[in-house]
Amino acid sequence: MHGYFVLNMRKNLSLLIIIVALASGAAIAEPQQRTKVHRIGYLASASELGPLEEAFRQGLRELGYVEGKNIAIEYRFAMGKEDRLHDLAAELARLKVDVIVAPSTLDAVAARQATRTIPIVMAISSDPVGTRLVQSLARPGGNITGLTTLSPELNGKRLELLKEVVPRLSRVAVLWNAASPEKALEFEETQVAARSLRVLLQSLEVRGAKDFESAFRAATRERTGALLTLTDALTISQLSRIAELAAKSRLAAIFSEREFVDAGGLLSYGPSSADLSRRAAIYVDKILKGAKPGDLPVEQPTRFELVINLKTAKKIGLTIPPELLIRADKVIK
Repeated sequence: MHGYFVLNMRKNLSLLIIIVALASGAAIAEPQQRTKVHRIGYLASASELGPLEEAFRQGLRELGYVEGKNIAIEYRFAMGKEDRLHDLAAELARLKVDVIVAPSTLDAVAARQATRTIPIVMAISSDPVGTRLVQSLARPGGNITGLTTLSPELNGKRLELLKEVVPRLSRVAVLWNAASPEKALEFEETQVAARSLRVLLQSLEVRGAKDFESAFRAATRERTGALLTLTDALTISQLSRIAELAAKSRLAAIFSEREFVDAGGLLSYGPSSADLSRRAAIYVDKILKGAKPGDLPVEQPTRFELVINLKTAKKIGLTIPPELLIRADKVIK
């Protein structure tokens, strides 16, 4: 009888150990099952991963997101082909990603045409109100929000900087992508600023990589004194070439992105694109946590940087005023 009792106790103890082990395993497995992997669509006109994409990923990492652990990013690059961009946007919509990140206005337009329900975050948009992507900066409405560079307002400041560098400047060539409705609007708004500064603008319209040489030849024929480039995916893809052609044409050129100056351009003035891309991750985080894009105000830049390339100035025979050098955030010597 005693032996039977001991044997029965052993069986019960073994059963209890098994139950505890199973319960512990379930407790461990349960939080693992709760870890949701969010899917982020990244739609870009560009051709490959670059500094802006890395800045966005860095922003995600700072917020605790790790690719392959709690997020998966579906990258789609249009290789500079607008028709391809729309196909890729539709593809991301069919995948039903949780949010779509659009680096530029052109990308955001393609994304919105593909979906009116999936949240869209603009990383760098020059004029989201003018292009009707949002109802207003304070209350975007719809499924789009993000960040703006305020390019139309800043182009007046860039023209002022050109006049400081070239005091008797009266004519400025404006290089812009004529295939982009956003850039057409930006060019019109830049003309308003130019009239107040008594500067005549020469329109240098490009639609593809093959148009840049002829555009600069036109500027040379008209004896234009300076160049302003309206930035978008096309001009960014040709930034080194634009900087080289501007120097070759002896044009005092100003840009919105410092990457142009790093490549040999003369001046840049504007917000940091890398910083804007990094901050786009904050919008993604808020949306993944339940915020509605239409309720998230579009963020305006608060920091602007002036970058000057003295090597280029010397190459084209310009002397940069000392007071401008003092105001510069960075001087490339």
